Amino acid sequence: MYLHLPQMNGMKYEAIDQSLFIRNRKECTNQMQSGALAVFNSNDTYPISADSTMPFQQHRDIFHLSGVDQEESILVLFPDSTNEAHKEVLFLRETNEHIAVWEGEKLNKERALEVSGIKTVYWLDQFETIFKQMMSEASAIYLNTNEHLRADTTVETREDRFIKKVKEQYPVHQTLRSAPIMHRIRSIKHAIEIELMKHACSITRAGIERLFGFVKPGVWEYEIEAELIHEFLRNRSKGFAYTPIVASGPNACVLHYIQNNMQCRDGDVILLDVGAEYANYASDLTRCIPVNGRFTDRQKAVYNSVLHVKKEATKLLVPGTMLNEYHKEVGKLMEAELLKLGLINQTDIQNQDPKWPAYKKYFMHGTSHFIGLDTHDVGCWNEPIKANMAFTVEPGIYIPEEGLGIRLEDDVVVRDSGEPLNLMADIPIEAEHIEELMSSKEYA
Repeated sequence: MYLHLPQMNGMKYEAIDQSLFIRNRKECTNQMQSGALAVFNSNDTYPISADSTMPFQQHRDIFHLSGVDQEESILVLFPDSTNEAHKEVLFLRETNEHIAVWEGEKLNKERALEVSGIKTVYWLDQFETIFKQMMSEASAIYLNTNEHLRADTTVETREDRFIKKVKEQYPVHQTLRSAPIMHRIRSIKHAIEIELMKHACSITRAGIERLFGFVKPGVWEYEIEAELIHEFLRNRSKGFAYTPIVASGPNACVLHYIQNNMQCRDGDVILLDVGAEYANYASDLTRCIPVNGRFTDRQKAVYNSVLHVKKEATKLLVPGTMLNEYHKEVGKLMEAELLKLGLINQTDIQNQDPKWPAYKKYFMHGTSHFIGLDTHDVGCWNEPIKANMAFTVEPGIYIPEEGLGIRLEDDVVVRDSGEPLNLMADIPIEAEHIEELMSSKEYA
């Protein structure tokens, strides 16, 4: 999976076998319309103010198809081109000694071939000329837009600007959507991708284990966040795969609590929704640990109810399942647990609104989402689950009146038969095990 090639452009991760990207491009072109080409742009480097910018994050689609992890890059796929050299083309920003001094090493043509397996590499200033030649032969063009169900598309992207320009310069070409193809192929994980995700999960495990000897009454949520980022970075991650949630006591009842600025009190439980990235692949974990190292009887009862729902929900993620039906079945599991805990009763169930069942008062979010290059990865929500799709499993119970929120989450990969592969199976989750580890001299 990993190639021992020199690292470049600030990347911390080991080089990825180019066979992954060769395979991904083939999966993409196999679903393209005859006579069409497809274009994928890198992300912008986004400005903050003055001369400051956000750290560059590569667009997941061009990375998925090429492994290129730098700005100002374009990939063009034209499988029906009569010019063999133009069936797959990379356009890169030309590097030079000045760029190397100020920004570090960038991909040259030879290194781009090693990374991607693409033989034809041009510098970016040749794009207009070469692209015009390709479009003269193509009948249609696939344009790439962000069609994630929860996407905020307010900010104009490099892809958006490119789409405007193409429609102005080539108004009579047929335009097609690449998003449905990318959603389908990205949702089915290759063995190499699963290993990369597993490695991201192992880095997350190191961060969680670091906390067992650190958490105690009086520590601050941001101190816990600092311990995690320390462990992630020292294990070659760029950091958190998403904004971390370190929520103690009643903060855990705020689903997207990210302030992480409160002191942890004796007797409270901390909800940790955190995950490391590795090689642009995400991990997404939630664990709950007692500040003083021991759960109360009530906390443990709620904890074990959530854990039971998580275990049973995981068994339902099998090929052929529809995700909307899956979520209904998980709702029934949660309903039974909330009855046991005395949080709802039969009258609540009899009088419930079918559109917002009684259990939603204490478990108001979904149980699973796609995961991969994005934490909330793209996928086909209205098609049956297939083998090698990867999902989170994350039920929760939130009781504001008790200042208690419990959510437990692992990342799993669906298999052809049997239960999914749990990529986080070695991260402690049983309540008694967590108590044991927090009192262990090993973590003192």
